[in-house]
Amino acid sequence: MRVDGAVRRTRRSTLQLSTAAADLLTILLVTVVAAVGRNTLPFFESVGDIPENVSASAVFIVAGWLAALALSGAYAESHFAVGTEEYRRVFMASLAAAGLVGIGCYLAQFPLSRGFFVLLFTLGIPMLMLSRFLGRRVIQRLRRGGRLTRQILIAGAPQHVEALADVLMRESWLGYSIIGCLTADGPPPSETLTGIPVLGRTRDAERIVGSRDVDTLLIAEGAFEEGASLRQMAWDLEKHKDLEIAVAPSLTDVAAGRVEIRPVAGLPLVYIGHTRAQDSAHWAKRLFDIVGSVSLLLASFPFWAWAALRIKLHDGGPVLFRQTRVGLDGRTFECLKFRTMVIGAESMLPTMQGDDADHVLFKMQHDPRVTKAGRLLRRYSLDELPQLLNVLRGDMSLVGPRPPLPSEVERYEDVANRRLRVRPGLTGLWQISGRSSLSWDDTIRLDLYYVDNWSMVQDLVILAKTASAVMAARGAY
Repeated sequence: MRVDGAVRRTRRSTLQLSTAAADLLTILLVTVVAAVGRNTLPFFESVGDIPENVSASAVFIVAGWLAALALSGAYAESHFAVGTEEYRRVFMASLAAAGLVGIGCYLAQFPLSRGFFVLLFTLGIPMLMLSRFLGRRVIQRLRRGGRLTRQILIAGAPQHVEALADVLMRESWLGYSIIGCLTADGPPPSETLTGIPVLGRTRDAERIVGSRDVDTLLIAEGAFEEGASLRQMAWDLEKHKDLEIAVAPSLTDVAAGRVEIRPVAGLPLVYIGHTRAQDSAHWAKRLFDIVGSVSLLLASFPFWAWAALRIKLHDGGPVLFRQTRVGLDGRTFECLKFRTMVIGAESMLPTMQGDDADHVLFKMQHDPRVTKAGRLLRRYSLDELPQLLNVLRGDMSLVGPRPPLPSEVERYEDVANRRLRVRPGLTGLWQISGRSSLSWDDTIRLDLYYVDNWSMVQDLVILAKTASAVMAARGAY
């Protein structure tokens, strides 16, 4: 289906207006709640003329908050439903709005209720984040269904085109639909090895973009024989106002926070920051682990009692399963889990591996050793609750790579040993990206990405996504 520039602009405007409307409704709702709370909560002082002051200022506060969001770029389509930049902009704009309201009331000597001010922004910022999160889920679902997609053309050497296409097709929630690719030199074949249509040479980009529906031109490695060709292409395509041009440098698994572009003598040099494996041992992460594990232990106590009773009534065996795992810097520890398999399950493993005996990670979707009680515990990851004790003891972290077995570590290649630079985690990128359905290569790639690009914000995002992954039981067996 052909989508011209006017339709694309209308679609973009509709998405932005819908997001702005959701923000407006959220702010209005929070404003009403804050006003009611200020007037009714018993720990505030007498009401006095506060209702009139709140009513007089509410319109300006709401308008100013929305203006701060718009000026911060919180409605830029490029940040919708992907990455953390959208959340960061909403958070910073909300803080700026709070600061401006406070300063404005002080300078104008306007008696705005402090209780209303605190309630408004204390409730408003999390509610705006939640609204954006729900909107993001809707957009991602529409993209997976083939709506709100962007037509993308990739230019580069065939092997690099296929590597990028593999990522974009696997992550369908990004909303990219690949219409074909361009190659640098030689007579173009009809398609790449994986079936991506080759539409022509890189130098033909202007003609091809003009004859097809292209939203984004993605430049991969090997797209040009010389550096000046990219500049010439940009000149040729400048009349296509709705076209985005993106360059994918040959950097894999490097977080945006470690990348900085500095212009030097007209050259946009890309500087890569140091890996952050050592930062993950920071005291703040350890303190977060302690507070988080204690809180989760208290909150999950009913599940502990239920799981222990269910396991005991099933076969009368031990409730906990203790297994040696490898942790930080190769040190072993006793990993705790609720027992989900029959007694003596480990002794049965060699006879079950068969052709998979040489594989580092053994997984079986319908493992006959798993008990009836264990299947439900595994489905919702309740069998891993005892690992909160491992987190409290310092053997593990709330977020980190999957804790490996000593037998797995013995088969590691050199690159995989880097996983041991940080504490293993109760959850991690592997948990929210497919769990047991991941291949060994994907597991290693995700773990190494986490080790090299650790940040506290990333830990919080992973924990937030873990809840939905567990409830949906994605990749669990």
